Formats: sequence, structure tokens, C-alpha cells
Amino acid sequence: MAEPKPGDIFQPGDLLNNTYRIESVLGRGGTSEVYKARNDISGRFVAIKVLKSEFSGDEAFLTLMRREEEIREIRHDAVVRYSENHRTPEGLVYLVMDHVDGPGLDAILKAGGMSAEDLMQVARRVADGLSVAHGRRIIHRDLSPDNIILRAGRPDQAVIIDFGIAKDANPGAQTIVGNEFAGKYAYAAPEQLAGHTDARSDLYALGALLLAVHRGKRPDPGANPMEVLRKKGEALDTEGVAEPLKTLIDRLAAPLPADRFQSAEEVLDYIDAQSDRTQVAPRLRPQTVLPTAPRLSTDTVAPPTAPRAAVPVPPIPTPTPSRAGLWVGLALLALGGGGAGLWAAGVFSPGPVTSEEASAVKAPDALPPPPSDSQAAAEPDTSAPDTSAPDASAEADAAAKAAALKANADKGTRGSAAALPVAAPYQLIVEKGEDGRPKAIGVVPSAEVLAALKATVEGQGGSVTLSLASGAIGETWGADVLTVVAGLQKLDRYQLTVTDNQAEVSGATTDPALQSAAMAVVGQLPGVLQGKGAVDLLAKPLPILAASDLVPVLAKLADCGDLGLVGPPALGYGPADKITVSGRLAGSQTRVALFEALQAAAPGREIDLGVELLNPALCQIETALPAAHEGPFRFDFGFGDRPEANESGRYFVGENPVIDLVIPAEVTTGHVSVSIVDVSGNVYHLLPNLNRPENAVEQLRAGQTGDLRVRIAYPLSDNADPSHVAFTVDASALGKSKVVVLQSPGPLFPEMRPTTESVGGYAAALKAGVAAGSLDVLSITSRVLTSVAQ
Repeated sequence: MAEPKPGDIFQPGDLLNNTYRIESVLGRGGTSEVYKARNDISGRFVAIKVLKSEFSGDEAFLTLMRREEEIREIRHDAVVRYSENHRTPEGLVYLVMDHVDGPGLDAILKAGGMSAEDLMQVARRVADGLSVAHGRRIIHRDLSPDNIILRAGRPDQAVIIDFGIAKDANPGAQTIVGNEFAGKYAYAAPEQLAGHTDARSDLYALGALLLAVHRGKRPDPGANPMEVLRKKGEALDTEGVAEPLKTLIDRLAAPLPADRFQSAEEVLDYIDAQSDRTQVAPRLRPQTVLPTAPRLSTDTVAPPTAPRAAVPVPPIPTPTPSRAGLWVGLALLALGGGGAGLWAAGVFSPGPVTSEEASAVKAPDALPPPPSDSQAAAEPDTSAPDTSAPDASAEADAAAKAAALKANADKGTRGSAAALPVAAPYQLIVEKGEDGRPKAIGVVPSAEVLAALKATVEGQGGSVTLSLASGAIGETWGADVLTVVAGLQKLDRYQLTVTDNQAEVSGATTDPALQSAAMAVVGQLPGVLQGKGAVDLLAKPLPILAASDLVPVLAKLADCGDLGLVGPPALGYGPADKITVSGRLAGSQTRVALFEALQAAAPGREIDLGVELLNPALCQIETALPAAHEGPFRFDFGFGDRPEANESGRYFVGENPVIDLVIPAEVTTGHVSVSIVDVSGNVYHLLPNLNRPENAVEQLRAGQTGDLRVRIAYPLSDNADPSHVAFTVDASALGKSKVVVLQSPGPLFPEMRPTTESVGGYAAALKAGVAAGSLDVLSITSRVLTSVAQ
């Protein structure tokens, strides 16, 4: 749970949809924030995830929110239950889900870890939830300790949260909540580096997180890309882990998917077979038949397989070097699998060819033409690790790819490419993020291509981490990539992922001309590159808005006195600044019109109308009253038929209001004039009036000191005295009335006003006194009385 900050989207006490009361912040991410809230109707706690304002209109992010909402079809106690999406009047989109009260496994990991026995219970519970989700073709893809909470701290009550939060629709985006991709990457299955994910990827992540929580130490992802890839191709080190947890982790997190449990059901069968030793509670096998839901992911879920024999289960041996080598060859699919996020987070150290080392290659002033066949590539980078093709014991597809690579090298299309290490798959990532500094990561076929990319990327203040390698790419691959980068480099942001000859491109700009130019290049990718590209046209950044630009809007719609801006920034309103308005309005229609006018004048900004809604009658008096400060007086409301107070000031039809004016001890001189302005347009002068003319404070006190209570509206039982005004609430005049006391040094008017008159007549008398300078008002105090039907 985090401390609230002034810049948070919601603050404790905020009420959403007249239902959810914000209590605290649970977490903050790059695109969203999560809050704990209480349902004011049921009293039940919920968690609310809200997209930040800049993403609430982005269709890609809205799609992800809708996907997550669709997971509400899963009804299992081990999977957090989702409710539905809502949108605030300001346009913010939020998702309501159950609040799970308890520690996350990440907190337990940081605290030193958990016993093997307890983790067997966690594994059973999580596998049970995954079996239901996978049966509905939903893959988590981000299973990690922070996404599993132990309800009430109990291992057998583990709950998977953030289930089904897919990556952004754009290549290379990280998870929608959290954005700590280095931490999430530590638990990712090896095949996820190449963008391939199925149900067995969730099982790998479960095994990796069980080991991390048991040891109380997060996995080390590696110091550089090749080390990361090498480690992902190796079995996890489970030495010293007690059985049966050791074998469970070995079979969950085998580097090759085929060596793992093939389904969550198999995991449950294995754990069941160990129940005599682990003494864990029986698993939940929901019997409810769930309707088929639309598929929420583009990933393929592994088809269900028949359960393996539960016992005995031999330990999985460490993969052979040739088999592990299949994964070492995986370059980072940053834009499709998170690698760019790893580099941005600083998880990896610089790769084989640094900017300084590459500077030895002359960088041209502009992107060069493609190198000819006669141009020799630079000497191979000796710092690059050996990624030669797998031996004959590798699987057939790897062997086929190696043959293709060799044939390509033999053609001589890369000059001395035969001397370069082989990268399979052959991958390059070039991207520019929100900071405007591009990055280039991966492999290229020649020094000329490297120099051209270096000139482009470093020319915009970016960095390159590139190696020379040969691979299964077409002859014009380098020139085609340079053409795409040239078409993207002026965009606000872009992402280019190339895997062999397959490319995915996305970008965004606020300039329509740049969008058109970029789409001319990526709409139909050049040369040997195959795939797709898209460039979004963004709204231009909001300009600074001067407070003076909003004053005419307020003045035009002010119908109940002046409207004002609360705390306007000295330098104007920025895109993230809230516009707060104070004052009074005659009704809700004017309030809506004011909100819409401010939205038009200040698009994209948050608007807070902290105005008081009155009615035309009250506003007529408000605009006629002279300028004066708030007085020291107080009105106390009660009932004519019972002694209790009415703190709310709300009265039902037929009730008899009793009103007392409290004159504070420090007021001993001057005069007080008290009137009620009702919703129907009438004014009742309670003090003074023809039957009660005395309103001098000294005479009202009659020698009394301290706070003085003067009754101005009486119970019906006291109505016999003509100086006592008593009334009941009438159904013909429902709404807001206002009791007003004007403090003056002498009589307010030269002659007595009638006991009852119209609002228009009283307003005219006030305005005439102000214009003549004879209306000497020291202070004004008022309180609203609201009459409502039963």
C-alpha cells in the first residue's frame, strides 16, 4: 500500500459512480493506478484500476481493459474476480475487481522466503486457477510473485491477480500495470523471448516464482543479452530444494516446453500424488460448466493432454548443451517480447559492440545506399559469443535453419559473412520512446549498416548495442532496414522489430505530413522485409492556457453572482493542471452549460466545478446584496413538535421548522435584519417586521452577556402571539430556501419593510440602497433550508 500523493488520479474520500469511496493507493504504474475502495452501498472492499488520462482515449489500452473485464467469466476462488469497466464524467476509465486482503508473494520473497511445504499449497492453488483459465483459452503471460496474493496470509488461499493483462497492442510494449519488466522478465519462459506463448509458458513462470520465493531471492536475469539468453536455455538451479518441491519446479520450468508438464491438470495430478507427504488440502475442482468465451489472446494455448502417470516421477535431467543452445540463439525480441523495456530499465549492461567501439567505423553523413556484393564486411566482432548452429542432436527445424544460414553465407552476399557468427533467429530492434532518445539493439550483417544506424541513432542522442552476424536474411536486408529507419526517425516515437525477414513497425506523430511520409515507407515494407507497419496520428500536446482566457467563459454563464478560478497557476494551466471554479449558479442546467463551455475552451484538462447550486429566487437576492464579509452569526435549526436539532437543515412536507439566531458574545452593538428567501420567490422578514420592530442588538440583549439565542421562527403552538412567526413546509414550494442575516450599524432601511414581499421587490430595494450609498452592511451570514417531499 502506497502513501497518497497530490498528483494521484484519485484521492482518499473521492466517490466514484456514487458508489465506490476511495480509501488508499495500492500501486502506481506507467499507464494506470490501483486503489482500494469501499462500496458505499454494500460495504464490500474492491480494487479499482484506473487508466491515466492520457491513455483513457487510446483504443489499444481500452481494448486491454475490455479484455480484462471479460475475464469476469472465470468463477474460481483462486482467480481474482472482475466486475466491469466504468468511465468518470471527466473521461477516466476504471475497472472494478475484488480486493484481496493479504500479502503478495513478492513481499514474502523480500522478507526471506517461504517453506517448501507452504509453497506446495501455493502451487496447488495457483495450478487449480490456471487449469480453469487455460480451459477457457486464457493465458496469464505475466505470472510473477507480485501477481499472487495470499488471502489472509494463507498459502492455501492464494489468488492470482492481474490475470490476462496482455501486452500493449504495439510491439515491444510492457505490461499495462507495473512496467517493472526486468522483474517480470526473470520469470518469463524462454520461448517468450521469441514471442511464442502458450499455457506451458504460465507453468514455467509458476516454477520460476516458486523457486524464487523459496530461496527468498529473485532470479538473476543476466548481465547482458547473450548471458540472459544462455541462462534461459539452462535448467533452474534447484540444488538443495526439498522434495517433492524440487521435482515440481524442475518439471514446471524445464527450458524446452516439451519437457515440462503439458497442462495445469498434470501439475495437479503430480501434487495430488504427493499429498501424503505434503499434507495439503484437497484441490478445488469446480464443477460448473462455463459458457465458451471469445478468445482473449492471440497466443496459442497448448491442447489438453491426458494426465501423465502421477508417481513415480523421475527428476528431469539438465538439458544437453546442444538442446540448450537452441535458446541461446534467441536474440531479444524487444518490441514483441519486452527486450526494449529491459534495456530502458538498465537491466542489461552494454552488449558486444559499444558506441565507442563502433566509432572506429566511419559514420556517413546520411544513410548510405545498400552495400554491394563486392564490399567486404568488417572483421567479425571477437567479443560476440559463439552462437553457431546447433549440432546434429538439435531438433529438425533448427537443423534446417542452420542449413539455410550456411547456404546464404556460401553465396557470398555478405562479403566475409562466412566468418561471422550465426544468429538464429536474426533480430534487430530500433526504437525511440517517450524520452526521444532512440536505441538500436541486435545484429546487423555489415559494418556499413552498423555505421549508418550508429549515425542515425547517435545523431538523435541515442545509443547502439550491435553485433555483426550472418543469418537467414535476404540480400537487401540491410538496405531495407535503413530505408525503414530513415522513414521513421522524425516521428515522435517508433518501434521497429526485425526477426529474420519478418518486420513489425509502429510509430506515432502529431504531424500529419510526417505520418503520411512514414506510411509511404512502412505501409508496404521495402525489399525482402515482410510484415506490417502502422503510424498513428496523435493529438498535438496541449498548450499552456492562461487563466485570463477562461474569465470570459465564466462571465458569460455567471447567473448567480461572480464565478472565480481557485488558485490559477501563475504561468497558466498546463496539460495536467486541474481547473477549479468557485461561486454560485442558479441551477443544474447552467452547471452543465458551464462544464461544456470550459471543456471546449480547455480541452483535455480536468475540470472541477466547486460551485453551489441555488435557484433563480435566491440568486436574485445574491446578486443584489452588497459586498460584505462573512458574519460571526449562526443559525440553529430544530422542530416545532420535538426538542431534537436538525443539523442537516432538511425538512419534509408538513414539518414545522424552528430557527434560532445565535448572536456571539463579542457582538453587543448595531442592528440585525433577518429574512427568509424561499424557493417560490417570496421574502419573509422575520426581524424586524411590523409586529416585531425591535432589532437593535443592545435591546435584544436586555443586559445579557455571552452568546445570545434569539428565536425567529417558532413552533405552531406559539402562533397565537402575532410577533411570533410560525410555518410548515408546503408541497408547493420544495427546494432550497435561505435564511439571511445582515449586520448593520443602524437600521437597514429608513422605513419598515412589509412582513412579506416578492423577491423582485426586495432585490430592487437592496440595489437602490447600494446605488445611493445608504445601505451600510457590515457582514452577511446565511444558511440554506431545504424542503423535500416524503
